Amino acid sequence: MCGITGWIAYDQDLDGGRQRAALAAMTATMDCRGPDAGGEWVSRRAALGHRRLAVIDLPGGSQPMSVSENGRIRAVITFSGEIYNYRALRSELSGLGHRFSTASDTEVVLHAYLQWGPDLATRLDGMFAMSLWDTRTEELLLIRDRLGIKPLYYCQVGDALLFASEPKALLAHPDVTASVDAGGLRELLSLAKTPGHAVYRGMCEVRPGHINTFSRRGLATSRYWALQASEHTDDLATTIATVRGLLENAIAQQSHADVPLGTLLSGGLDSSALTALAARASDAPVRSFSVAFDNQARDFTPDLMHVDCDEPFVRALAEHVNTDHTDITVATDGLMNAGNRRAALTARDLPSGLGDFDISALLLFRAVRRHLTVALSGEGADELFGGYFWFHDPNTVNADTFPWRAAIDVYAQAGFGDAPMSTRLLNPDLVRALDLPAHRHESYRQALADVPHIEHADPVEQRMREAVHLHLTRFLPLLLDRKDRMSMATGLEVRVPFCDHRLVQYVFNTPWSMKTFDGQEKSLLRAAVADLLPDAVRTRPKNPYPTIQDPQYTTTLRTTLAAVADDYTAPVHDLLDTTAIKEALAPATDPKDMRYAAELVLDLDTWLRQYPVRLDLP
Repeated sequence: MCGITGWIAYDQDLDGGRQRAALAAMTATMDCRGPDAGGEWVSRRAALGHRRLAVIDLPGGSQPMSVSENGRIRAVITFSGEIYNYRALRSELSGLGHRFSTASDTEVVLHAYLQWGPDLATRLDGMFAMSLWDTRTEELLLIRDRLGIKPLYYCQVGDALLFASEPKALLAHPDVTASVDAGGLRELLSLAKTPGHAVYRGMCEVRPGHINTFSRRGLATSRYWALQASEHTDDLATTIATVRGLLENAIAQQSHADVPLGTLLSGGLDSSALTALAARASDAPVRSFSVAFDNQARDFTPDLMHVDCDEPFVRALAEHVNTDHTDITVATDGLMNAGNRRAALTARDLPSGLGDFDISALLLFRAVRRHLTVALSGEGADELFGGYFWFHDPNTVNADTFPWRAAIDVYAQAGFGDAPMSTRLLNPDLVRALDLPAHRHESYRQALADVPHIEHADPVEQRMREAVHLHLTRFLPLLLDRKDRMSMATGLEVRVPFCDHRLVQYVFNTPWSMKTFDGQEKSLLRAAVADLLPDAVRTRPKNPYPTIQDPQYTTTLRTTLAAVADDYTAPVHDLLDTTAIKEALAPATDPKDMRYAAELVLDLDTWLRQYPVRLDLP
């Protein structure tokens, strides 16, 4: 796993001092993504930078990497990710006459480009974001994996195209300005990912499953993969066996590394399944890691989503499959630390409003990185198999909006606290001008239009197909972004076997009646791994990533919010509703009723202090 950056320009010579200094500055922003090595490749028209986290072929995989034909450089690559089928591709390419000088997957990608051109994308199994510069045609290809596991941003400045793994690298270029307008702020606050949108004005993301080609003719975009609708003809037993086989294959592929590898274990169905399958495929005990908070068992209070504490289930699974397990305890003072809040925000380059969700993940990954370089994680299973409670509530799943948005309203109305990205403490004139309900409705309509359907499908099955597609394309990307940024900020590579595109395509077309055949969420996945898990874990209801419940945390949150509200020089001050903040800080207010709203204010303030961002708002 790595960080990539660079740019292409046809009206200037990039092999000059100013341009090389800019490339060095852009590359340096991603030292955390690639702590092991760095490199640059520069010609008149192309400047490519790379930071490396060495995972495959430690001595031979340095980048940017080039490949030659007849003694002349034909193509140059800067690549982030892992190609899990690179050994099979290498064998195929060797049979076609290609010769290799390293054992890296990067060199395989280069030769695959020489053999198949842009069609190489359809042959790659893995998570990847890459740039390929063709020296003969002077064209740049930007290619992103099918689910968008690995990030890839770009922007155009004049006739030049800049690209990078993270916005911070683009913002390090002297010709790029950090500016966010009303449309960017709406995207930031929507809790639904618009494919291609990057919040910062003028900046975009390469969409999942797409190739962007930049040449003297301009920028062109093509799609090489999308979820397809098809009739599911397998019976239940065959479907269960197929899911098991696809998952076994994905985990076997993704367990290959030349560095220490382990799993992230919560004691839930998803992480327990992949840990058990990884242990079954390994000759040695698998390393597993879980996160907990100070006094979590003592402070735990169940709510609509968090029904129980992770610890006993983690212990049951670790003992059942004999993992080499480590508990990572995140201290309350670490979550309250202003430096850790800044680090989490800098990892994202944007406010998330999720507070301890992000900070605890960052601290977890820092601790895991002391033991491992690569970890397997369970992202994607809930979206694919229907794990969230709102999949099973007719009122939320049939609401005329994104199901998770409807669920957030139910959560708040049930008295369990405010919603992530709550704007209740922001200036009401700004909130009215943004008109977030209208933005969400338009975003929802666009997302529905992308859903492939089977003609004459049962209405319930059709709606559940929509719900799963919405989650895979608009909700899961938010989680993948979080996992990538928080892990790569610590130099840890996280792989997500449930996002294997073959598994995703197969389960997407599996009828909802099969996914819930025994009346419990994720029935299909439970059945596929039932023989591997202890009963307590196999039957455990969905429990999301934990949040701290220590009263100390909310006390500090209130104190910090009060300080920001009282500081008239704070950059966030003009965005605030000071009356609403006073009410939120009143002694009679339940702390959980202002938690997410306060997190958003503090994130916005930290962002505006850390970044030279200009807000162009109504």
